[in-house]
Amino acid sequence: MSRYNKEIMIGIIPVAIVFLLFIQVNVVPILFVGVILFAIFYYTRMKSNGALANNRRSKAKAPTYLSFDDIGGQERAKKELREGLDFLIKREQTDHFGIRPMKGILLTGPPGTGKTLLAKAAAQFTGSVFLASSGSEFVEMYVGVGASRVRDLFKDARQRAIKEEKESAIIFIDEIDAIGGKRDGGQQKEYDQTLNQLLTEMDGIDSEETPRILLIAATNRKEMLDPALLRPGRFDRQIEVDLPDKKGRLHILRIHAKNKPLDDLVDLEKLADETFGFSGAQLEAVMNEGAIYAMREDLKLIGQSHLSSAIDKVMMGERTDRESTKDERDRVAVHELGHALVAEIVRPGSVSQVSLSPRGQALGYVRHNPQTEQYLYTKSFLEHQIMIALGGSAAEELFYGDRSTGSRNDFEQALGIVSTMMDAGLTRLGIMDRRMVTTEQLMTENGFILDELTSRTRELLKKEEHVFQRSLEIMQQEEVLSGDRFRALLLNEHVSAVSTA
Repeated sequence: MSRYNKEIMIGIIPVAIVFLLFIQVNVVPILFVGVILFAIFYYTRMKSNGALANNRRSKAKAPTYLSFDDIGGQERAKKELREGLDFLIKREQTDHFGIRPMKGILLTGPPGTGKTLLAKAAAQFTGSVFLASSGSEFVEMYVGVGASRVRDLFKDARQRAIKEEKESAIIFIDEIDAIGGKRDGGQQKEYDQTLNQLLTEMDGIDSEETPRILLIAATNRKEMLDPALLRPGRFDRQIEVDLPDKKGRLHILRIHAKNKPLDDLVDLEKLADETFGFSGAQLEAVMNEGAIYAMREDLKLIGQSHLSSAIDKVMMGERTDRESTKDERDRVAVHELGHALVAEIVRPGSVSQVSLSPRGQALGYVRHNPQTEQYLYTKSFLEHQIMIALGGSAAEELFYGDRSTGSRNDFEQALGIVSTMMDAGLTRLGIMDRRMVTTEQLMTENGFILDELTSRTRELLKKEEHVFQRSLEIMQQEEVLSGDRFRALLLNEHVSAVSTA
């Protein structure tokens, strides 16, 4: 009921009662019925408001806390986050140095790297009330609903902190790009109002008041956020949460291995090597899938073979029962051996296994030995990567005279590497800005690089034709070729060639 309707009712009811008394009508039954109707209306409304409040609170859940020690790897990110949280627990020191407390911390990085876990640990570290929500929960088709939920979230954080006698509250918004995207004039009014309300709430955070409010947000796409969110005074600290290195992967694996019965021969360090480029979520999946494999075989302990199979599953999917013709299997064997042979030539010792077992969408695959941690790549390294990717299609052309659709993903990988080389100034175009180069120039350079590396790849395969033929015979018979056996064939062929010479 609106304010004006209430005022009208307050004015009409007394006048109506006086009029009924004036005409000598018994108003007691009428008043009795009115009181009953008012009580029913009031009870129904209070119940509805309570349900609405509970619904709003459910939008911001308070998950189980955990400490930074429970999070594997990410030592640099944890250190930066602790420094940003000091103003919540070291007020005297921050006041002494005149440090302006932070209002927001933005966690960025690939999916599955532990951004949400870091936010939960931040609440435990500071002893704060913790409210978690997702950016998608603020997106509504009705104008004003998202902004209202933002207001309720900050209000709820303050009220909970006061109720629990806490000096601070941490609000975590995952996928903040859902409401914090760049305003280019094409978005709906609801999105703009929600973002504007979030900016207003952040500006309204008083660093001197108690409880103090800190907003922590996470996104996989920092470049899509509105500049108004990223300016100093809002998200003052932006922390990159990268994929873990070997030390971090080993830490994560040990954490997830605590509640699993591992065989004594399981080598987690080797597993950390083999999972180069895996996120924390993928590592947890590896341990979980390894346990599932052991349970399927009705074993008491999880072995190294189970964990190795789990790596293949996480990377490429479960083995399929897809039936294929002999000609198709032979072509797949040729394709995968082309990848393996080029990889072993340009990087000796890199092949772990060549298999014709279908996994996910792949009809076969080459499993590589773990590579060393590397974050800078030379031109020759990237060219070798392209040659390995082109090895499958080059082998098909040499053996069959044409290519198949199985090379599509390989070409996508090769084109991606060429794009990286262009952006890094490792091509004939030199250091350039893509906006200053025509599409024709880019296509010409792209074609030149791929044609040259395809020719080099064909030459390598032609030189090792005997090894290729022998390996193909083994693959056709056994469907699997180990890296050690593959290297032995390559070595024997080289020894025979030297002896003949």
